[in-house]
Amino acid sequence: MDIKNFTSAILQIAEEKGITPEKVQEIIEQAIAAAYKKDYGKKGQIIKAKLEPVSGQVKFWQVKQVVSPSMILTEDELKDLKEKREKELERGEKVRFNPEKHIMLAEAKKINSKIKTGEELSIPLKTEESYGRIAAQTAKQVILQRIREAEREAILGEYKSKEGEIISGIVQRIEGKNVFLDIGKTLGVLPKEEQVPGEFYRPSQRLKVYILKTEDTPKGPLIFLSRSYPKIISKLFELEVPEIQADQVQIKSIAREAGSRSKIAVASSQEGIDPIGSMVGQRGTRVTAVISELGGEKIDIIKYSENPVEYIKNALSPAKVEEVKILPRNRALVICPEDQLSLAIGKNGQNVRLAAKLTGWKIDVRSPSAKEVAETEEVKEVEKAKPKKSPRKSKNKKQSAK
Repeated sequence: MDIKNFTSAILQIAEEKGITPEKVQEIIEQAIAAAYKKDYGKKGQIIKAKLEPVSGQVKFWQVKQVVSPSMILTEDELKDLKEKREKELERGEKVRFNPEKHIMLAEAKKINSKIKTGEELSIPLKTEESYGRIAAQTAKQVILQRIREAEREAILGEYKSKEGEIISGIVQRIEGKNVFLDIGKTLGVLPKEEQVPGEFYRPSQRLKVYILKTEDTPKGPLIFLSRSYPKIISKLFELEVPEIQADQVQIKSIAREAGSRSKIAVASSQEGIDPIGSMVGQRGTRVTAVISELGGEKIDIIKYSENPVEYIKNALSPAKVEEVKILPRNRALVICPEDQLSLAIGKNGQNVRLAAKLTGWKIDVRSPSAKEVAETEEVKEVEKAKPKKSPRKSKNKKQSAK
C-alpha cells in the first residue's frame, strides 16, 4: 500500500466534499472493518478497525459489552418477550445473551481487571491483508454511503450556521412557482411567497438572497431562501455601510412592502456621526447600490427617536406634520396641513401604513379642520370603553316603595 498516495487521496476527498480528513479516515476505517467482517467475521460481531496513516498498518478489534448474570434474560422472560424484536430487547436493562456481542464480567476481568458491567471490552483480532471480491464491494458501498451522509451533514451544518445571512446565488432552474438557485455546495429554493411581487427570474441570473431556514429532508438538505424578508435590507446595508459594521450606526426598525417601498429607522451610537448621511453615502452611492439590488424598490431612511412624537413625525416623511397627539391604547392622532395630507397618507395609504409598522403606533392622519371631530370621536370611544356601573337601589327607596 502506497501510504503517500493514500493520504493524498483522503485529503482530496475531504476537500472536494467539504469533509474533515479525520471524518474521511473514520469512514475508511468503517469500510475496512466491514470488509474484514464479511470475510473473517461472524454474524452479530461488532468489529472496529484503526488505520495508521504513517505506517499504513491496520489493527482490528472485536467489541463486546460486559454483562452480569442479572442482566441476562431468563428462559421465562424470553418466552414472554418472544413477540418483541431484538432491538427492543436491547433497549432495556436486560439483554438476550449473544457470545459474539456480550461477555460475562468474570471472563472480561481476566482480560481487563478494571472493567465494569455495562462497559465495552475491545479484544484484538488477527490482522488480515487479503480480501475477496464481495468484501471489497461491501467496503466500497460503505465508503460511498458514509461519504454521502458526511457530506450531507457538512452542508446542513454549514448553511444552518448561515441562517439570517445573505449570500449570492445563480438561478439554476424554475419549477412551477419555485425558483432554484445554485448557492455553492447545494441548491436553495426561493418559494413563491418569498419572492418579490413583480420581480422576474431567469436562468443564469445572479441574485443576493436571504437564508431563511434549513431543513433536513429524505432527499437531502433543503435551504429556504427569501427576497422579500425585511431583514435582507439591513444585511444589504451592512455590506455597503462600514459604520454599521463598526456598530456606530444602528438600524432600529424596518417596515417593508417588498417590491414597492420600505422605511428604515436609524440611530447613531457615537456623537458626530450622521446616521442618515452614513446610510445614504456620498452622492447617494450607498443607498443606490441597495435600491439597485432590490430592483428599484424605494427606500425612506428616517431618524429614530425615543420620543414617540418625534419618531412618528419622522416616520411620516416626506410629509410635513403640524402636530402629533398621543392617545390611549397605543394610538396617535397626527394633524397635517391640507396640502400635506395626501402625501402623509400616501398612495393607497402606503405611507401611513408603513409608518405605523415602523413605529408600532396606530396612526390616524387628519387635517386641521377635522381635528376637533377626531378628538370628539376619541372621547366617545374612551367613554364607551369604560366599564358601566350597575345601579344600586338604596334601602330608603325600598322602604318608601313599600
